[in-house]
Amino acid sequence: MFSIFKSNPTKKLHKIYGIKLEEAMLAQRKGDIHSYSSLTAEAEEIWNQIQQLESNQK
Repeated sequence: MFSIFKSNPTKKLHKIYGIKLEEAMLAQRKGDIHSYSSLTAEAEEIWNQIQQLESNQK
């Protein structure tokens, strides 16, 4: 009954994932490949967390 008040952890992670990808894209455009690779790696870790949470929900 009160499940509508529970926060969805994957929704927050999707938002963070999108922000990291955008930051990585901007770093790549500036020519900062080191920052681009580290931000992309962080985004991949977040994506793995999202996949794990979604597989546990099913």
